Amino acid sequence: MSGKHVAVLMGGLSSERPVSLSSGKACAEALEAEGYRVTRVDVDRNVGQVLAELRPDVAFNALHGPFGEDGTIQGVLEYLQIPYTHSGVLASALAMDKGQAKIVAGNAGVPVAEARVMSRFDIGNEHPIAPPYVVKPVCEGSSFGVVIVREDMAHPPQSLTSSEWRYGDRVMVEHYVAGRELTCGVMGGKPLGVTEIVPQGHSFYDYDSKYVAGGSRHVLPAEISPKIYQKIQSLAVTAHQAIGCRGVSRSDFRYDDRFSEDGELIWLEINTQPGMTPTSLVPEMAAHAGLGFGEFVRWMVEDASCLR
Repeated sequence: MSGKHVAVLMGGLSSERPVSLSSGKACAEALEAEGYRVTRVDVDRNVGQVLAELRPDVAFNALHGPFGEDGTIQGVLEYLQIPYTHSGVLASALAMDKGQAKIVAGNAGVPVAEARVMSRFDIGNEHPIAPPYVVKPVCEGSSFGVVIVREDMAHPPQSLTSSEWRYGDRVMVEHYVAGRELTCGVMGGKPLGVTEIVPQGHSFYDYDSKYVAGGSRHVLPAEISPKIYQKIQSLAVTAHQAIGCRGVSRSDFRYDDRFSEDGELIWLEINTQPGMTPTSLVPEMAAHAGLGFGEFVRWMVEDASCLR
């Protein structure tokens, strides 16, 4: 039994708050079962003061989205000298900015799709690149604000310039890659298994596919050739290292094998705070590798540090 005091940071200020509460609850319960003393911290703007008073041995970061995943909370934890899980300030900020992460991963030899980052107001009535393409907020997760523009659309969707839009003004316009949705976790610099995500009743892996029970089917190990499976594992590790990630990350890919087995394989993005809910991908990958959920979160706590 450890006896370490772990503050599980959950909730937070982003649109992904409900997911983080679910991740945090699962992790807190598992850590208690592993013998840790756990304090659940629902993060708001006075989190620095709360943590300074608590003085936990480790902060388990179960936050998702802006403030929790973009280097902000990591900076607070560095300032307070509280060891924490997952990636550090630089890697978190870099991975959260999809445009910058794509440049760094691409320069490290990871295949990426043609893309440009621009203001949503500059898109106007003309297609910024030839359709089909995807428009993504630069700094959001969980597929919030993702719009797919099909070949038969005469102009970009009006929602991009709507006053209802709440995902920031910088967006990435990326060439749409057809095909299968594949993802691979990395734990301590080593690859986990490759999962194929098959959305059920959704056109792509959107918010409901990710977090609603039955929203998607996970095929682990993915039913692809050993060559492509190993290539995805290798590229996930390359992206993890190039961006400077620590602990656990997850890279998402598109694989179009309609015309040949080698097909087209494209890296989409890296997630430095993968979901830790009952339907989440990385805990499934860890279980597939023989690591139960309790052992998995214990590894993350024991891996925690500052200066990540």
